[in-house]
Amino acid sequence: MLPYLAIIIAMLIWAGEAGAPYLMAIRPGIAVKEALLIFTPLTLIVFRFTLAVLLMLLVGLVFRKSEIVGLQRVDKRDIPLFMLGGLFQPFLYFIFETYTYQSFASPTIAEALLSTQPVLAPIFAFVLLREHITRNNIIGILLSTIGMLMLLLIGSDDFALGSRWGILLAIITVSMSVSYSIVLRRIPTHYSPLTIVFYVQLFSLCLFYPLWGFTEGDQLLHHATPWLQHTTPWLAVLYLAIFASVVAFILFCYTVRKIGVTRANVFNNVRPIFTALLMWMLFDEILPFWKVVGIIIIIVGLFICQKTQKIEQ
Repeated sequence: MLPYLAIIIAMLIWAGEAGAPYLMAIRPGIAVKEALLIFTPLTLIVFRFTLAVLLMLLVGLVFRKSEIVGLQRVDKRDIPLFMLGGLFQPFLYFIFETYTYQSFASPTIAEALLSTQPVLAPIFAFVLLREHITRNNIIGILLSTIGMLMLLLIGSDDFALGSRWGILLAIITVSMSVSYSIVLRRIPTHYSPLTIVFYVQLFSLCLFYPLWGFTEGDQLLHHATPWLQHTTPWLAVLYLAIFASVVAFILFCYTVRKIGVTRANVFNNVRPIFTALLMWMLFDEILPFWKVVGIIIIIVGLFICQKTQKIEQ
């Protein structure tokens, strides 16, 4: 049961994160929106992952003997896998995600397209990992995806379609996310989840820093003063670094390596449930009947998808 608990906590954290900057057009008042009051999206990414890497370095050295949060040395032969993981996510994923949202007039449509990891995951897992896909997996994925689309699309009056380039960008973005999961599965099992996430994000920062300096370097001094005049956005950055970039990534990594790419990624369909519940609890947003039905369908789909899976403890 531990992998299930881990992935549910990770999805709850990411739902509260409201990860994509463009999502702030839908749900104001969550962590990313607060941080974007003074930071550009790229600056926010650099700051959150820099803090995340420093935190993991500290925790990993203090608890170096831990099987989950201990920091280990990486064999030279495995470095390309860690670099590939950092290339896929966070680096390429966040870049393509940003352009995907900008390509659509409707954030609702963009979010729906970007929530299709569970559909692509079994295809990638079967082709690249020869991961066994059962009939229950397929039925569960289809049901939970239908429930997810009900939560996102039914009742929304925001259905403006984007360009074909937007659809292509969404597919690439989702592919980067699933490819990251594939890499997690391919990395040798003796590495702790913290070790994997630390080096993956470290290599990703090696790509983000030159991009950040090239695109925004001449503006950094100009923005330095506003950065020091606000407290709340920095608290939001701390939340994103500690919970969304360290805790959630480590829990997701642990789950993928325990139950596989297909069964871990289907839990992405839980995020709209948590978002809907957070909006209900924090902003008194009413949960219509069709949203409740969508939540039930997602839960049933998840149960069917996991039904025959034996979890490695």
